[in-house]
Formats: sequence, C-alpha cells, structure tokens
Amino acid sequence: MQDPHLRLVSTEASEKSAPSDQTATPDRDTPLHDAYSRAVVDVVDAVGPAVIGVRLGRRSADGGAPAGGSGSGVLITPDGYALTNDHVVGAADGVHVALADGRTLGARLVGRDPGTDLALLQVAGSALPFARVAAERLARPGQLAIAIGNPLGFESTVTAGIVSATGRSLRGVHGRLIESVIQHTAPLNPGNSGGPLLDSTGAVIGVNTAIIAFAQGIGFAIPATTADWVVSQLLQHGRVRRARLGLAGRTRPIDRRLARLLGLADHSAVEIFSVTERSPATRTGLRPGDWLLALDEQPTPSVDALIRLLTGDRIGKPVSVTLLRGRERLSLTVVPEADDAG
Repeated sequence: MQDPHLRLVSTEASEKSAPSDQTATPDRDTPLHDAYSRAVVDVVDAVGPAVIGVRLGRRSADGGAPAGGSGSGVLITPDGYALTNDHVVGAADGVHVALADGRTLGARLVGRDPGTDLALLQVAGSALPFARVAAERLARPGQLAIAIGNPLGFESTVTAGIVSATGRSLRGVHGRLIESVIQHTAPLNPGNSGGPLLDSTGAVIGVNTAIIAFAQGIGFAIPATTADWVVSQLLQHGRVRRARLGLAGRTRPIDRRLARLLGLADHSAVEIFSVTERSPATRTGLRPGDWLLALDEQPTPSVDALIRLLTGDRIGKPVSVTLLRGRERLSLTVVPEADDAG
C-alpha cells in the first residue's frame, strides 16, 4: 500500500516543476513592482527632508515644541520659504516647523491667500533641503502621485496613488471656487494638509488641501501652477491682488427663448441684487436687477465665472460690461478696483 504522505509530496513537487500561468504572472510583474518601488523610494529620499511639520502657537518656556494645531508643508527654497495651506496657519500667534532631521525652527508668515487655501512661510534657517515646484509641468491622469506629510501626528508618512483627474473645481473654506484642482488617490488624513503631492521625479505638482469625508481614494491638491503664481504675489505684495466691482450677485437662468432672441450662447447670467456705495459698480451705473452677460466679451454665466475674470491685472483698467436690463442689451465701461480682502 502506497504511503499517502509520499503521494502528497510527489504531487507538490510535480506542481512546482510544471510551468503555469499562475507562477508566470508574478515573474512578469516583478520588474514593474521593482520600478514602482524604486521610483517611490527615490522620491522619498530626495524630497522627504524638505517636508515639514507646521506647528502653531508659541514655544513653551522650556524650549519644547509649541502647543496648538498642526499640519504639513514643504520647503521650496534653500533660504527657508515654505508652502502650506492657509487653513493650517490661519491667524496663528506664532508658527514653528519641525524638520525631518529632528530640528524645530521658528518661522514667520509671509502671506496668506484664503482664496486658494495657500500660505507662504519663511523658516529661520539657511542651506535647508528643498523641493522644486514644477510650475511648468501639468499633472496628467494616470501618472504616479506621491504624498508626504504628517497625518494625525505621524511624521514623514508616505502614501502613493495616481492622479485621478485634473481641472476639478473645489469650494474653499471661504466660499471662493478654487480652479484646476488635482484629484488623486494617494491616501490623505488630517495633518496631511499643506504637504506636497509629488511626481516620479520628485517635483512638487500640487499642495494637498482636502479630502471628502467618508470617501475612499479621493484627495485634492492645489496645482503647482497656482501655487507658483500665489507665491510670486505673496512675495511682491504680501497678498494676492484681485479686482472687484462692488456688487453682490447670484447665478440665474435665462429663458431659452430670450437667450435665442438675444443670440446668447449661455442660458444663465449673474443677476445683481445689490451694489456697494462708492464702488466701481455704482460709478458705472450698474443697478440691482441688471443681469451681467459678459466681461470684455468673455461670458459670465455664473458668479464663479465672474470671479475668475476679476484678476489683479484688471485693477484700474477700463473693462467692457455687457448686461441685460429688462429686455434691453447694454454695454457699459467699468474700472475695477483692488479687492482689499484679497
């Protein structure tokens, strides 16, 4: 009678020796896994030292780390300029940062832009590690996305995923629409805010800013192109300059028959329901009840579209406003002024 154990051993040996698709698949995937791992490891080695923990509040009397809230950030110059989220720093009374090498350094707030949820710090130090902001490089769906930050107090945490989509719009904490936001699948948690989103070369393609509660694999980052522009504005002016007309409006649909009659491509416009005294809108003669159709022949089908057009380069310059008053189409000239609220 044959020993059943010998039969089992014999069967196992024959299965190992026989080639099959199940054993071949890992062999084919191994180079891909190795390349993926090498890419992530290389990025972490290169950029990890430039990722900082942002700590709010004044340092304690014994010189220890300050109490208060915390988030992440990334050094972008060797002389200490660092990007983070506006909602991380807020109106903090004192900011310190923790480096990956264990040092805690003081920092000053250079400027904030609630409209894009970005803030610029300058860390007290020199010859600091830094990452490059890839302002010229647009993120592409499907590319590798690596996030480094300090979620829930766990320093230098690395997660990876892919860019899911670009060109998303995200409503900031102050209600302003943030354009061209990157959606990605690198897992984020509270404390990741302000940390970098990196591509496979280690370049910063975005600044992580938000997650959707209860969702899985949906994170958002402010794109590097926006961050680069905001940094230049904050360095020059201490804030981001935007234009204003001095009116309050709401998005309203236009009757399709009226839209066809007036030759309008869009079936909505901005209805003015109030104007501010001594404002560009008042001086121009804009009235509550007017419907704004276009600014310099660029359509304004929504309040967000109007806000997007009111950039800093329009401050003090005549702008053509196309509007609907009753059933009459009018064209007026308005000179926007600086929005002191940024």
